[in-house]
Amino acid sequence: HVDLVCQMGSPGSIAALLQRIGRSGHAVGETPKGRLFPLSRDDLVECVALQRALQSGMLDTIVIPTAPLDVLAQQLVAELAARDWGADGLYQVVCQAWPYRDLDKEQFRQVLRMLADGYSTRRGRRSALVFYDAVNGELRGRPAARLTALQNGGAIPDHFDYEVIMLPQGHRVGTLNEDFAFESIAGDIFQLGNTSYRILKIEQGRVLVEDAHGQPPNIPFWFGDTPGRSDELSMAVSDLRAEIERQLQESDPVTVTKTLTGQGIAPLAAAQLVEYLHASLLALDCLPTRDRIVMERFFDDSGDMHLVVHAPLGSRLMRAWGLALRKRFCRQFNFELQASALEDALILSLGETHSFEIADVAAYLKPETVRDVLIQALLDAPMFELRWRWNATTALAVQRMRNGKKVPPQWQRNQAEDLVAVVFPDQIACFENIRGAREIPDHPLVKQTIGDCLTETMDIDGLELLLDKIIAGNVEVRCLDLVGPSPLSREIINARPYAFLDDGEAENRRTLAISHNPDDLSSAATLSIISVEATEQVRNEAWIQPRNADELHDGLLQLGFLTRPEFTSGNSSSGAAGNAAGWDAWFKALADEFRVCHVSSGEHHWWLAAERLPEWLAIHPQAEFSPDPRALLPSLPDLEREQALANLLRSRMAGLGPISRRQMAADLAADEDTLQRALLSLQSEGFAILMQD
Repeated sequence: HVDLVCQMGSPGSIAALLQRIGRSGHAVGETPKGRLFPLSRDDLVECVALQRALQSGMLDTIVIPTAPLDVLAQQLVAELAARDWGADGLYQVVCQAWPYRDLDKEQFRQVLRMLADGYSTRRGRRSALVFYDAVNGELRGRPAARLTALQNGGAIPDHFDYEVIMLPQGHRVGTLNEDFAFESIAGDIFQLGNTSYRILKIEQGRVLVEDAHGQPPNIPFWFGDTPGRSDELSMAVSDLRAEIERQLQESDPVTVTKTLTGQGIAPLAAAQLVEYLHASLLALDCLPTRDRIVMERFFDDSGDMHLVVHAPLGSRLMRAWGLALRKRFCRQFNFELQASALEDALILSLGETHSFEIADVAAYLKPETVRDVLIQALLDAPMFELRWRWNATTALAVQRMRNGKKVPPQWQRNQAEDLVAVVFPDQIACFENIRGAREIPDHPLVKQTIGDCLTETMDIDGLELLLDKIIAGNVEVRCLDLVGPSPLSREIINARPYAFLDDGEAENRRTLAISHNPDDLSSAATLSIISVEATEQVRNEAWIQPRNADELHDGLLQLGFLTRPEFTSGNSSSGAAGNAAGWDAWFKALADEFRVCHVSSGEHHWWLAAERLPEWLAIHPQAEFSPDPRALLPSLPDLEREQALANLLRSRMAGLGPISRRQMAADLAADEDTLQRALLSLQSEGFAILMQD
């Protein structure tokens, strides 16, 4: 007898909410009732969109898997255990089932060969369940086929949770994650719900407990994944954002709140929703939708860079995009960056030595090659290992039951790992022995596992379509550099481990260095404003402040050279104050020791350290030096002009802060085209960030 259903957080799909609310009001004449309790601001947006979708009669699309080969293997074993078949006749019967209507005959034969050949291990052949007479096309089951199919049938995967049994009553009070149960011993106290329990004994699949009578407990942990949001609900979220953005541009937040309240949204929820989206609109100048993607970049207090991609496309697509982008960034910077993905955003956290033009990120992946990139990326993700075990179990290659007893979870995991070592050795091979991309074997279980990761855990088809739209200009991409995270970024910054796209520990996430107040939305409008005072402060802090001749020499080494205005005033091109009173005397003392020199070329004059002569000669070979230290220096290396420019630019930019290409070219007396090539090489190294003038 359920009168009211209380749904904590969005269930992620319209069908799930309908099914759960439908558990109430079963009496004649009663109406099912339910209430949604959002758990975060983003969850609030999703819950409001979910309610509006229900009111409009929207339903989720039912997706039927296409020709799952692991299920086919199980069904073939069960059928052949009951009677003998001809290969052609069995193929025709299989094709009468709707999911297998277009099953390729070669795939069918591969599954048969897999069931007939089994797997060759050091202990001999195993998991061979049928006899396959390829010459005559005859099939029949082996002696173990019938019992294996009866004991291990079904396609629902095992998650290996341990049941918690209360003694002496014998009541089941909940479940614990397998890893937490492994790390616990008798006598430990943990909490489930509002009650603490003491562990009496840990058995296979069960944890026997007693009431701990309120003693201080540990909090159990769970490792797992979360199902992705349905495409229809993602569309509803996008439509809600677009509608509220339009209303906020036409009227004030109070009016928009009243409009939502009139549509059946609770007043407090409507006010919080409008406040949240209004602050996000002020920070980003727009709200991300399915037709408009927003990329924001900011730096944390430790100097690390974070790139957040906002797109309400669901975690299946965002997870695929994030994994592929992470693989592309790793190949470009040779750095294993951290990444996370949720329903509405993904984040890439890089070190302070990486830089790139944010507008180029959308073009890093191409629809023609993204599938191959994503396949290589998912092989390193936990999803492949998990899906492999599920598929191997469904295909009866790994047994869940043997001799009437359940096979322990750790045995099943070991058998699945042994199996992948036989079928796909590159998957668990030593990285030192693998060069380039891993070669994917032509095996039914491997193809099925990769297909499940691409289409169920992720959405490769949706990602390819999105990239096509971006290239065609049908999806707008806006790029922003902010001084801090926008309100829409806060949930992905604080994402839980199930959102991680890498195997980093939660306590070592780079996002922990991001300082923000999640409850403060008042400063959102100023996030895109970089003040002139802040720019000048950066330049002042970067400029040299020598206190003696040695520090002036060190400053010349750091900066590469000084121009006439800089040396005369002791100031940078930004006007940063410097102690120029003793520069002439210090420089003369250094020149007498041939440690520095004055360089002139036409109307241009520079002051530089003798150690930087090779770079200067590569750029201005006809320059005149006073004094000329070349006779005292060992043989000077020959540098390419572009390499010399890159070295000098690297030094200059470290001491100047933000500077224009035009000013940099004038300081070096070089043309902007040559300078641009050197700057691009620095950007590819992750040293410089090039922005439009």
